[in-house]
Amino acid sequence: MAYTLGFDFGSESGRAVLVDVATGREVASHTVPYPHGVIDHTLPGGGRLGRDWALQHPEDYLLVLEKGARACLRRAKVPAAQVIGIGTDFTACTVLPTTADGTPLCLLPKWRKQPHAWIKLWKHHAAQPWADRLNQLAAERHEPWLATYGGKISSEWLFPKVAQVAAEAPAVYDAAERFIEAADWIVWQLCGVETRNACTAGYKAIWDDQLGYPSRAFCAALHPKLENLVDKLGTPVPLGGRAGGLTPAMAKRMGLLAGTAVAIGNVDAHVSVPACGVGGASGYGGESANGVFVAIMGTSCCDILCGPEKKIVPGMCGVVKDGVVPGAFGFEAGQSGFGDHFAWLSRFLGKGDPGHGALETAAEELGPGGHGMMALDWWNGNRSVLVDADLTGLLIGMNLHTTPAAVYRALIEGLAFGLRMIIDTFTEHGVRIDRIVACGGLPEKNRLFMQVVADVCQRPIQVARSAQAPAVGSAIFAALAAGKAKGGYDALGEAARAMGGVKKLTFTPDPAQAEIYTALFAEYRILHDTFGRTQHTMKRLKALTQRVAPPARRRAATTAKAKH
Repeated sequence: MAYTLGFDFGSESGRAVLVDVATGREVASHTVPYPHGVIDHTLPGGGRLGRDWALQHPEDYLLVLEKGARACLRRAKVPAAQVIGIGTDFTACTVLPTTADGTPLCLLPKWRKQPHAWIKLWKHHAAQPWADRLNQLAAERHEPWLATYGGKISSEWLFPKVAQVAAEAPAVYDAAERFIEAADWIVWQLCGVETRNACTAGYKAIWDDQLGYPSRAFCAALHPKLENLVDKLGTPVPLGGRAGGLTPAMAKRMGLLAGTAVAIGNVDAHVSVPACGVGGASGYGGESANGVFVAIMGTSCCDILCGPEKKIVPGMCGVVKDGVVPGAFGFEAGQSGFGDHFAWLSRFLGKGDPGHGALETAAEELGPGGHGMMALDWWNGNRSVLVDADLTGLLIGMNLHTTPAAVYRALIEGLAFGLRMIIDTFTEHGVRIDRIVACGGLPEKNRLFMQVVADVCQRPIQVARSAQAPAVGSAIFAALAAGKAKGGYDALGEAARAMGGVKKLTFTPDPAQAEIYTALFAEYRILHDTFGRTQHTMKRLKALTQRVAPPARRRAATTAKAKH
């Protein structure tokens, strides 16, 4: 028998899954929490971070490889010789500066206390001013690539993050011989070969297979130091190939055989599409991915949609040829905060997971519109269609009778309305959506949530067969990297058909509920356009908080002044 290992690197932890190549059966899985988590207040060893920072530690990723692989092999009692390939996926854009041999600058004593030397996680939003500057400059120069990204580049992407490094820590920028996605860095560690994947480069680094990266002139206009940025990025290669073989050192660490095929890296959302059983396009075998809207619902929500031709859609995160599956144009959109909203409510109420138990039951009893509230789902900014990290959340309609269950249901509905806004925007601009498949943590845990999404979007929603779709998707690409001669596959469509799929479970819209939600969605659009496009109260409030020092910091400053 042949197996592959898929590794999914998330925001708080990494997951490993061992998959039977012939059937897609998950024979073992293991989750490894990151010891350092999300570094958003102080650096390891000291040093406070500013507002909207989100960093990570590279050694946490290596620990996932080691513990995840060994745990899966031990639990499944599978010998290393039967593992034919390794695939990986990452949150994106998660980027780090390294030396020419791939050593992260943050691991060098000289740079350990410099925040800009660390990995910037996808939700590092402190680069928003540079995203604003980039968008303004691109519009003024009529850069041809701007429309391809929905008219705006997000602060979550590579160029704004690196521009922030160049401006705020020029010595770090100069010392960095590479700026590389964590998705590509981990592959580098596995096989010893620097390989840039076209998916991450296309969606997060403004790269095009015909035009390349933005011009040196544009980069220099954004910041003079960035004139040589493209020299630090490397040339991307298409998905589906073999990056190399597992090095002896990593093989020893993971309990695998040296030379095991390592797939080219990928993004957690995009790699989930074949895990839903679709991976083909015209002439590529398997069920076509065109028209299938895949929503990866976790901490955030990333939406992936394929089509036969390129379309320009406002607020999308990009459209890349062969960016998801061969032979199709892959579109991306999403919501910057998804499950994060419920985690916030749990902390706010001082309770356990609000997605279960009495809170969910009480919320279900309220019914659509029964709580008189509405939420704008921007607790972590807006990714699509407004592309603005400076937007913040809104709850409207509270009164003295408002209950935690009412707030919970308002958050559920706000997220569903945000998703419908994305779907409607795509269809209004000519991108066909035939069906929706949901995957990730939320579809498995929260039936109320999924029913509300079906009612709001007025479409049936299928659920991916695996609760760990990204990891399974990576395992599918690992089988493709190994190839048929080694027991894998030579075509992604064939691999997806054998190893992916959906459950029998389908959430079907309730016509009566959908009618109420149609009226509520009209109100949501008014709030969305008012606070997202014309009324900038949220931005002014956020700017004010950056000018006002927290009490603890004021006391510390007063004490220091008194000592002198």
